[in-house]
Amino acid sequence: MKLTFLADLLGSLAAEAALLHLFHHGESYGRAVAADFGVSLDSVQKQLDKLERTGILISKWQGRTLIYNWNPKSRAASRLKDLVSVAYEGISADISNVRFATRRRHRTKDKPIIYSKD
Repeated sequence: MKLTFLADLLGSLAAEAALLHLFHHGESYGRAVAADFGVSLDSVQKQLDKLERTGILISKWQGRTLIYNWNPKSRAASRLKDLVSVAYEGISADISNVRFATRRRHRTKDKPIIYSKD
């Protein structure tokens, strides 16, 4: 299910999912994108690889996981990030809460956990 105009523009639901996930989290990896958006891992990895080959993204190994980030040296990445920002802002809060519900960052050491009364 496409969320924004990015899928039509880029010709791929996996590319849309990868870029929106990267925009929301700042960095990401293929399995997380596939799990959150319900697209195949293979198609997500192909899109991430293509975006890296074009210089939009950079990657680094963190253990056995390849983590992708926006390329800070690329002007094209900066412009594409602005376009993704426009698409991201158009996503409703309900859909955003479902697609980006999984916490991807570690808690700060000794940070208190606040429990809700629900």
